[in-house]
Amino acid sequence: MIIDPKHLTWLVKNIAIGKAFLKRWLEPSHLEQLRPKLEFQTGVLAGFALLASLLLGVTNCSTKGTIERRLAEDLQKSLAEVVPASLHDNDMLQDTVTIPSAEFNLGSGETTVYIARKAEQITAFCFKFTAPDGYSGAINMVIGLDPDGNILGVRVINHAETPGLGDKIEVAKSNWILAFNGYSLANLTRDQWAVKKDGGVFDQFAGATITPRKSVQAVYRSLQLFNAHQAEFVKH
Repeated sequence: MIIDPKHLTWLVKNIAIGKAFLKRWLEPSHLEQLRPKLEFQTGVLAGFALLASLLLGVTNCSTKGTIERRLAEDLQKSLAEVVPASLHDNDMLQDTVTIPSAEFNLGSGETTVYIARKAEQITAFCFKFTAPDGYSGAINMVIGLDPDGNILGVRVINHAETPGLGDKIEVAKSNWILAFNGYSLANLTRDQWAVKKDGGVFDQFAGATITPRKSVQAVYRSLQLFNAHQAEFVKH
């Protein structure tokens, strides 16, 4: 970038003027005269507020890129949990389609679906969803599906369920979440998409029925969402 000499001279001159003004303004004798005045006290507070805002802005700018990279890495890890690397050779984070999902009660009005391809052929779909009514709050999950709507995998991303009871939905705590693999709307009836206590095929936990019940219901609704837009996905 070429700098105009006139503009540079103007800039240097004004910096010098500003420094001279600050030097005079910050002289102890001048500050002593200003200190009792309300305007001075207000100005000091405003100055500190401005400085804090500038520091926050600089911090945000300097860390924004790092935060975005970490979020992308976390998302990539979540997708890899339910869509094996062997099924795709594309960047799923860059191969997406957004669909409306408000009517399915999955925690969001829109859902981003990540598409897996191998040799330019669609091999799987993946998206995040939420069971908003877990025992202790929302249960955030991710699901991977083959093009026919069969479940490749389901994983819990985060939750606030009771440790030692409801946290068995985590794959690190039990194999319960693996029971979804291979199921779809085609091979289980609506009534079967429930825990055994409610007449379905999925186990519940001793002392914690609500957590698995709500998780199963959310997985079923995620399949309904996929089914409603399946024809659109195959066109991408």
